[in-house]
Formats: sequence, C-alpha cells, structure tokens
Amino acid sequence: MSEKTFPLSAPELKAFAEKHGTPFHIYDGRAIRKRAESMLEAFSWTPVFINYFAVKALPNINILRLLHSAGFGADCSSLPELLLAREAGIPAEKIMFSSNDTSDEEFLAALDMEVILNLDDESYISDILRLNGKLPETISFRYNPGSERTGNAIIGNPVEAKYGVTHSQLIGCYQRAKELGVKNFMLHTMVASNELNEDYIVETARMLFTLVDEIKQKAGIRISQLDLGGGIGIPYRPEDKEISFYSLSEKIRTLYEEMIEKKNLGPVRLSFECGRTITGPYGYLVSRVQHVEHKYRDYVGLDASMADLMRPGMYGAYHHITVSGKEKEKADHVYDVTGSLCENNDKFAVQRTLPAIEKGDILIIHDTGAHGHSMGFNYNAKLRHAEYLILDDGIYRIRRNETYEDYIRTMLKEPQRLD
Repeated sequence: MSEKTFPLSAPELKAFAEKHGTPFHIYDGRAIRKRAESMLEAFSWTPVFINYFAVKALPNINILRLLHSAGFGADCSSLPELLLAREAGIPAEKIMFSSNDTSDEEFLAALDMEVILNLDDESYISDILRLNGKLPETISFRYNPGSERTGNAIIGNPVEAKYGVTHSQLIGCYQRAKELGVKNFMLHTMVASNELNEDYIVETARMLFTLVDEIKQKAGIRISQLDLGGGIGIPYRPEDKEISFYSLSEKIRTLYEEMIEKKNLGPVRLSFECGRTITGPYGYLVSRVQHVEHKYRDYVGLDASMADLMRPGMYGAYHHITVSGKEKEKADHVYDVTGSLCENNDKFAVQRTLPAIEKGDILIIHDTGAHGHSMGFNYNAKLRHAEYLILDDGIYRIRRNETYEDYIRTMLKEPQRLD
C-alpha cells in the first residue's frame, strides 16, 4: 500500500493558496533529495554508479540543481534540455544526449558541449561525420530488442517503436564506430515505462549483460558502461507497491557477478536515466473547486485543467485526489473531476468516489512531480501556472505564473511580409 500524504497541513495549504492563488504545482524538495540519495546508496556497489535524471520529467533548472547537488547527472533529448542541464552546472561527462530524429543544430550543440552521445540509429554516424569530421571518443548506442521484450501502453511494444538499433544491426554499429576511432563504448536501452514489477527491470539487466558478452565475442569490443534506461514506476494508486531500490540492486548485483565478473567482462559501469521514480511521488497539483454541478452525472469543476496535467485525459492515467481538510471524511459521493477546457477529455478523474465537495474546497492531485507541468500546453490560450519547491528553510517559487504578455511574446500583431 502507498499512503497518499501532502507535505503541508490543511491550514498551511489554505493560507498559502489564499496568498498566492491556485492552481499551482508544488514539489517536496526534501523528499526528492532523499529519494535520489537512496538510489545512489543502493547501487553504491557498482563502479561509479550514476543516474542521468530524465530532464523531460521535470525540466526546471532548480530541480536539476537540487539533483546535481545530490550526485545525479542529466538525460536530455532536445537542445533546450541540454542548455538547462549546462546552466544547472551539470558537467558534460554527466550529461547523456539521447535524441531521435536529431537535427543538425542539436548534434552540433551536443558535440560542442562534449556530452555523451547516445545514438538511435546507425545513420547518425554519417550525420556526425558530416558535421564534425570525426566521432567523439565515447559513443553509446540505443538498443531495441524487438520481439525479445514486450512494452506497455505508455512506451509501446519494441517492434512498433521508432527508437533504437535492432539486434541484427548492433554489432555492425560498434564495428563501424571502432573503425572510426571510438575508444569508449556504451550500451543503452529503454524498454519500460512506469514499471512496478522489479523483475522486469532485472530482466533488462540480464539482456544487456548478455549483449556485453556477445559484443565482446563478435566485435572484440569491451562495453565500459551500461545504461538500463528509466522505466521504474511509482505507485499512482494507493494499492500499488513501490519498487525498492535496495531489492532491485541486489538482484542486479547477483546477475552482474555471474554474467560480468565471472566471465572477466568487467568492470562495467551501470547507470539509469530515471526521472519519474525520483520526482513523481513528490509533486502535487493544487486546485480550487469553482463549481459543483449536477447533470447526468455530478461534476466537480476546478480552476486547473488538462493544460496543467495531461496524463489523465491523454491515456486515462490514474492520479489520486484528496480534498484538503477532508482526508478523514467518508468517500461516499461519486464525481467526475473536470477542468475548464473546451474539450470533453479534460477530466482528472471519472466516476471517482470522494467526500462531499463544496465550492471553494482545495483539491490535491497527487504524483504530478513527473510528466505533469512539463507536458502542459496552451490550448484555449490557457496560461501555464506557477511551480513551487519546499526546502528545509521554506517554500520557494521556481516558476512564476505565465502572463498574457508571455503568451503573445512570439506572436506578430501585424503580419510580416517575407521577400
């Protein structure tokens, strides 16, 4: 079971909301740091373990600085994410650039910054040669196992995924990279998303350890680092069980000793690119009830919308909801919890049992610390809302509310004729 709590008391939240307005996202930085440190501790047996935090999960420079101070790096998939990681002070050797359909501009920036390139396709080698004349000394390839593994609704089945090098292509990629002067070789995969079965992650490690042996035998290349991707899930539902970093680590350690150490294939550095499991449970979307309506169903209308949290409307994802100050009251009413977009999918919950709700109540939508604010948008000209961070010495604003002036900043009020 996963208890759904909030880091502020009901009176504290009410006072904060009245002073700063709603809706907003708020993150418990203390819990995020503790979670990051526990992951590093659990895998401390490996040679210089690192987690490249998936910037896409929560692309706020203040969060990146917090995680960098705890020992994390950054996994980036676009030029702005690279720039955020650099501005957060993360050194190049701790930045992984895992892009796909990558533009020349992005490759040039990544090469200039000297970050680790994780290539999605063999053709990217030719792109880098055209742009740079040579390959970096360190290269990683992203592996797609195809029918060997199954995916889920979020990431899709590998055989249908656009990501990664196939098994039949993999050896050739490494051989070509070696011929072109690459000295350090890494291997990466990403075959799960929000996975709560730790054995699935363990099997990913087994798959990669097997490939380390195969690549050594067929290409004469020693893999120096394996990135097991992200994919470790979080207990969105109260009945879900959280994956233990320590239990997962011990299972992977047993495999490492059998498949790497005993075969003299090591040392191999292990890494992850987890985002969701680090920040997800420690973020909250706070919103005020604007209307309680009784139609064919009972509806609770919030001042937040799908523009603040896309996941429920996008693929029916569950996010737990509590009513601040009514946590102990009986959940004996059934509501659809909705936003104000002109879009019928704008629902945070459908037929959810909650306590009796009144206009003005404050609702807390849990587990929005990853892929929450970052997936927001401006449909209906909705403006993006503020983000706050709780630290030991108080609450900090880490993103202000977007204004109308921000929204139209790139808009030309008069059409500009192009010659």
